[in-house]
Amino acid sequence: MRDRDDPIFATPEGLPRLLEIMRRLRDPGTGCPWDIEQDFASIAPYTIEEAYEVADAIERGDMGDLKGELGDLLLQTVYHGQMAEEAGHFSFHDIATAISEKMIDRHPHVFGPESRDKSAEQQTRDWEVQKARERAARAEDGVLDGVALGLPALLRAVKLQKRAARVGFDWPDTAQVLDKLVEEARELTEARDRLSPEEIADEMGDLLFVMANLARHLGVDPEAALRGTNAKFTRRFRWIEAELRKSGRRPEESDLDEMDGLWNAAKRAERDIR
Repeated sequence: MRDRDDPIFATPEGLPRLLEIMRRLRDPGTGCPWDIEQDFASIAPYTIEEAYEVADAIERGDMGDLKGELGDLLLQTVYHGQMAEEAGHFSFHDIATAISEKMIDRHPHVFGPESRDKSAEQQTRDWEVQKARERAARAEDGVLDGVALGLPALLRAVKLQKRAARVGFDWPDTAQVLDKLVEEARELTEARDRLSPEEIADEMGDLLFVMANLARHLGVDPEAALRGTNAKFTRRFRWIEAELRKSGRRPEESDLDEMDGLWNAAKRAERDIR
């Protein structure tokens, strides 16, 4: 039940109210015990999860859900900002000011004297030049410095490869990437019976890294591609489950041959719909 006499309802709606809600939740004397116990490390997984849920809502084209998920993601920024302010590091105001200044600096063709008469490709190159200046100002001298460790592994692989490619460390064409892919797959297949679990994991990592490289050369976002395949797998497996339910059965009461046949039927049904 809501207490309409609570001062929170006198706080202006929107961001001011959200900031006050978070301050109240973190109040050591009157706040929520769970929220008070959290720190940057414990909240970080939720931040990552919320970002993916935003991407999921976009992929599904669900604008109502997207509004809610963007709110959840905004809450994560407010949460980190509140914890930082309590520790004397910075405030939410500082966060907003910093990103505002960054956007102004990175768009001199909008907020400065440079001409807007550039292609999107040229503006992308200019963006990278500006980011390189910022990395230099932070004393990040290495080509790979500043690629966040917390990124999803496939996304980080692509970012590392892009950085290396800028200085010429890259396969010149897709055919060589495909050759490397075949080589890594063969090495894993041939060695799987004599390698330790750690060595197999290492070989599998090499194979996935080359897969990410191939996606980059083909202009494919591997994270998005895998999300699409995950969705396709889920859709088709649910179709198998639905077909089995017609005879009062579950997947564990079927066998691989039958389910493989149903999988192929699901594929045919999708083609017919298209």
